[in-house]
Amino acid sequence: MSTAAIEPTTRALNTDAGSSDPRRFKALGVIGIAQLMIVLDASVVTIALPSAQRALHISVANRQWALTAYTLAFGGLLLIGGRIADYLGRKRMFIISLLGFAGASALGGLAQNAAMLFGARALQGSFAAVMAPASLSLLTVTFTEPRERARAFGVYGAIAGGGAAIGLVLGGLLTTYASWRWTLLINVPIAIFAALAAVPVVRESRAEVDKRGYDVPGAATVTLGLLSLVYGFTRAQTDGWASPVTISLLSVAAVLLVAFVLIERRSEIPLLPLRVVLDRNRGGSFLASLLVGIALFGTFLFLTYYMQAVLGYSALKTGIAFLPFSGGFILSATLASSLLPRLGPRVLMSIGLLMGAIGMFWFAQIGVHADYVAHVLPPQLVTSIGLGFAFVPFSSTALIGVAPRDAGVASALVNATQQVGGAMGTALLNTIAASATASYLLAHSGNSAQALVHGYSVGFMVSAAVLLVSVIAAAGLVKASRFDLPAEEPALAVS
Repeated sequence: MSTAAIEPTTRALNTDAGSSDPRRFKALGVIGIAQLMIVLDASVVTIALPSAQRALHISVANRQWALTAYTLAFGGLLLIGGRIADYLGRKRMFIISLLGFAGASALGGLAQNAAMLFGARALQGSFAAVMAPASLSLLTVTFTEPRERARAFGVYGAIAGGGAAIGLVLGGLLTTYASWRWTLLINVPIAIFAALAAVPVVRESRAEVDKRGYDVPGAATVTLGLLSLVYGFTRAQTDGWASPVTISLLSVAAVLLVAFVLIERRSEIPLLPLRVVLDRNRGGSFLASLLVGIALFGTFLFLTYYMQAVLGYSALKTGIAFLPFSGGFILSATLASSLLPRLGPRVLMSIGLLMGAIGMFWFAQIGVHADYVAHVLPPQLVTSIGLGFAFVPFSSTALIGVAPRDAGVASALVNATQQVGGAMGTALLNTIAASATASYLLAHSGNSAQALVHGYSVGFMVSAAVLLVSVIAAAGLVKASRFDLPAEEPALAVS
């Protein structure tokens, strides 16, 4: 996820080999804590969102900003965050971003209104956009012996995969037995501890480059363009798709995103070299990854509200009910690692995405009095197993034929597309579901529970359609075979 590989050489400020450092596994522990915070912070707040919405009087249209503000800032700033860490020192920025993350978490936990909560979540995402690439770069320069590096990234990957499950259960525990505020406040002592522990055990490093520069115009246009796009989706729920406000926001988004492409074409040191995405294999993988983000994040939001508002589950029971999703994902992702060299990325990606679409369509069949084991658990398993198969080829395909100087950008894009897709999908699908719910209420004399379920079902159907498009993108654009896979993927490909 870092842009560390923007140049092929990396200079460790400490001259000893990383594998000879007796503190390297302590450093791994500190880096693992940071990664765990980043991964679980989205899911832990998802479970707490219904309680936060009631406490802060957040509207249905605006509730998604508690999730979107984080993912949008994270995904939109990830590339420039990696560049900042590379230039200014990865250890230094790792520690600064940890302390900043702690401050932003405290601000969110003490929020007195919706605007304060949303702003704090955006700050969290901004600091995470520096912390995540700094973490991966530090791990790369700390573990230089291939076998130890594989072990280190195995631990890192396990944390990334299991973090969502931990966040769901932790969110349920904290919301049920303390307060939704503690889903944010708990980050404060953890982040401060990690920052202090990093001082003696993590060694400094930075990228050695001929030219330094920050593509500020590129970062500004892409971030503001995505913000305008997401806000346009949100306003469509209250004002309608044809309203002047909605059309204006979506038009501004289109102009800014086109401007971003033009800036990247002319920039001497572009934030996103267009050659990285114009290759059909990488482009197909990034497009599929974006579409998965759109479908998946909205699904978590719908299921959370369905379980709590319709089935009457507590926050804790909701978190536990999500565990099979995480388990199926981890299981299939592990299996996909061994299947990928034999099947190649296109086959595995297409099968996985198709399973995800089937699972989403199955979710659309839920009812007001559905049974968890019969109606919620089976589509959870189908969707999670399918998407676990798809996620592994995303990273591998992103690095096929990429130049060493672009490996960091290509790796970061896998994560960035998922986060940006999540921000777009949460806003768009929330708007679609809320509109469907309102229409149902008008047509069926105020049956609120059935109206909610109808809205969620429509949202799931749209998610299924989005995943079907991702199947077409993967099958039609990704042509790489198993023989094209990198012999040894750069560590920065972990997402």
